[in-house]
Amino acid sequence: MTPRKKLKGLVAATITPMTPDGKINLPVISQYVDYLVNEQDVKNVFVNGTTGEGLSLSIQERKQLAEEWMCRGKDKLDHVIIHVGALNLPECQELARHAAAIGAGGIAVIAPFFFKPTHKDELVAFLQKVASEAPEVPFYYYHIPPLTGVKIRVEELLDGIKAQIPTFQGVKFSDTDLLDLAQCINKNKTGEFEFLYGVDEQLLGALAVGVNGAVGSTYNYLGRQTNLMLQAFAKPDFALAQQYQLLTGEFLSFVIKLGFGVAQTKAVMTFVSGIPMGPPRLPLVDASSEFIVKAKAKLDSIVWPNGD
Repeated sequence: MTPRKKLKGLVAATITPMTPDGKINLPVISQYVDYLVNEQDVKNVFVNGTTGEGLSLSIQERKQLAEEWMCRGKDKLDHVIIHVGALNLPECQELARHAAAIGAGGIAVIAPFFFKPTHKDELVAFLQKVASEAPEVPFYYYHIPPLTGVKIRVEELLDGIKAQIPTFQGVKFSDTDLLDLAQCINKNKTGEFEFLYGVDEQLLGALAVGVNGAVGSTYNYLGRQTNLMLQAFAKPDFALAQQYQLLTGEFLSFVIKLGFGVAQTKAVMTFVSGIPMGPPRLPLVDASSEFIVKAKAKLDSIVWPNGD
């Protein structure tokens, strides 16, 4: 068996394209893959997560999307990570088995957020029951307390987790608590685990404490610029890296004030890539025309260090 390539660098949190009547638009995934690889230099994807409206999709839709990304990404993408989290254990397990059957490069699970685990042991027990359904597939915990309300620190979660979940590979860390993140990385002295940061506007700070890479929505349309930031950081040219981060932050700060979420991300990706991402699924509503005009003007006004 070929050794698994380490997951590092940028991972696009994929959008779920939809038709105007709200059906998933599978035929555009092929174009989407080529756009990420050729235009953004992003070769890793995280499917059916928050940006992908995974919890608003049916189990069948999630399977169809996973299959399409695996099929269209074959020989083009390095890693396809499938988010299999749901509000109940049987659905998580079903999605984990499916991801394993189609050859996913990894699976990830969000903490249940209606009946929530309140202690590390409860959360690990839940994660273990999901991971065991895909015993050959690398497993990631998707830590996003602003949405789940599950505030169990990842540093605490790591203690002994490999003994209970042998496939545990790392964490998608979508929180602003850089102290918790730094303590996780400090515990990971052997480099056994991968830590992927999920707050795009603070990626430079996470790089400074030692993350392996990042999963985010902006890498769908700002992947090339963020890759240049990673290259600058690695040189190291911290001043140049800071320029890229500040400009990304300038755009995000602007659109956040207008109201920025999944629907607006779909609109931005549509006008940047030319690929129709369609509307979000209710209860989310489509981005306004005013938002689209202002966001496009703002993005077009930014002069990146590479001259774009």
